[in-house]
Amino acid sequence: MGIRDFTFWSVIDRNARWDGARTAFVFDGRAHTNAEFAARALRLAAGLARAGVQRGDRVAVVAQNRPEFLDLLGAAARLGAILVPVNWRLSAEEMAHAIIDTSPKLLLADPEYQPALAQLPERCPGLRMFGYDRCEDGFQPCDALLDAGDRPDAPAAEAGDGFVIIHTAAVGGLPRGALLSHAGLLAAGMQLINRWQLGRDDVGLGMLPLFHVSGLGQFLALLQAGGRTLVSARFDPRAAARQIAEHRVTVFSEFAPMLGAILDAAADEAADLSSLRAVSGLDTPETIARFHAACPQADFWSGYGQSEVSGMATLARFRDRPGAAGRAALLTEVAVVDERDLPLPTGSSGEIVVRGPTVFLGYWNLDEDTREAFRGGWHHTGDLGRFDEDGYLWFEGRSPAKELIKPGGENVYPAEVERALREHPAIAEAVVFGVADAEWGEAVRAVCVCRPGAEAPDERELIEFVGARIARFKKPKRVIFVDALPRAAAGAPDRTAIRKAHGG
Repeated sequence: MGIRDFTFWSVIDRNARWDGARTAFVFDGRAHTNAEFAARALRLAAGLARAGVQRGDRVAVVAQNRPEFLDLLGAAARLGAILVPVNWRLSAEEMAHAIIDTSPKLLLADPEYQPALAQLPERCPGLRMFGYDRCEDGFQPCDALLDAGDRPDAPAAEAGDGFVIIHTAAVGGLPRGALLSHAGLLAAGMQLINRWQLGRDDVGLGMLPLFHVSGLGQFLALLQAGGRTLVSARFDPRAAARQIAEHRVTVFSEFAPMLGAILDAAADEAADLSSLRAVSGLDTPETIARFHAACPQADFWSGYGQSEVSGMATLARFRDRPGAAGRAALLTEVAVVDERDLPLPTGSSGEIVVRGPTVFLGYWNLDEDTREAFRGGWHHTGDLGRFDEDGYLWFEGRSPAKELIKPGGENVYPAEVERALREHPAIAEAVVFGVADAEWGEAVRAVCVCRPGAEAPDERELIEFVGARIARFKKPKRVIFVDALPRAAAGAPDRTAIRKAHGG
């Protein structure tokens, strides 16, 4: 580390030194202090170092939220290694892609995901696999990494080093890894600390998975602020309502329909939500209105962000400008540009671009994609929006090149769903797009043309066919069969016309 470096190990070490007895996080009813967290991370870092992990090496993890996941995060920060948290909701092949793409030295996995990953060493030479709790074939016990005893050498990471790779769906359909730095995630944390005025007395509800930038970012921001997080393996609305009441939770991030389910559970169990003061996420105006009615002391915060900017680029109270996506965060510059990448005036719609310390380092092993995204000195998000006269951003959808669908906060690109649909022997063409959904925010819809002479398959059977090939949250909620698709001038399907005809 250099004289001007500050990393997440700096945060963990500082908390352990000066607030060692305070709680860093709670899991399954047990409080883990800052001192315990740092000590376990140091011990694991020594084991990883003995296993050959050095600065810049990748370590992959396929696990639900658990203390060992956080210990691994701390160990990576100490060594200067790069953590690759893999979305366990993906199919086996999609998980394998994220792992093979980053060539990690080690993989750590929960038992339920080990069978799907057992053949990885054949495709990822040199990969060593370790299992939590119990081990299937090919996995060694994680305890083997804790026997090194000695502390690792002095902290190796620098602020500008990569810290986490989060795979985000690509324009072409294959996920690509966004490399986030210590400095970028620290800056994103400072923005959340600034907007929410986080401090040592704050308690976060950590119910989003740590493979998601929102779940990871909230945990890291509370760690920076000296607060604590209630870490949950999976979302359970009744357990969440009880935790809010028992531990006096002050903040959390969510995706629809989480907030509505918590409000329902709290009403059923008469759980006290009066400690809440800030909630952010993607949800419907109706649910947000319910939240404000049930918790008048709290604010729902709307914003715009993505993995590539380490979290949120804009954020503001929903009630300050209902429907808007917030204002530029403390350390982030946001603009809207035209197709020539020239800035547009207030009120004009164009592509949202971002610059500042939160912007990621680039797409892993995709230099051309990175250059294209970073052209002109801005990160081009592929999303569309406009600014009003008070600096509030209004999100207006995705650019034609991106066409991202977000059911329940997850990323789905039409290309990957269309490819899975075309694998069915009866399907010749498929066009996929997002439609509004009362429960999940957006839902996946497909319009398909059958091969000549083929009979249209049953809709549910085709949906399950897709769900068996890619992550189940990506499968269509509805499939519409047509005889032919309207065409644009160049001969490709006219997506705008298809959406207009079948998006209602």
